[in-house]
Amino acid sequence: MAEITSLKLGKTMEKKLRSVGIYTAEALREIGSKEAVFRLKAQYPSTCVVILYHLEAALQGVEMKELASSCKTELKAFFNQIKA
Repeated sequence: MAEITSLKLGKTMEKKLRSVGIYTAEALREIGSKEAVFRLKAQYPSTCVVILYHLEAALQGVEMKELASSCKTELKAFFNQIKA
């Protein structure tokens, strides 16, 4: 199994993901960026939509700026639902 470090998310994000039960890149891929942010938001209320974009970009293997606008729109709508 690949470590979360293989997704190049940074040490702080890796630590936060581990704190919510996500220990490997495969585990993150399995649950997806939305569930990961849902868990992060529960433990770290200041989690913002940019984290969701960052996680999704990492899962897609692209830079955050390369996410399709339709993808960002969908992610933002999801985030707005969970922050309410």
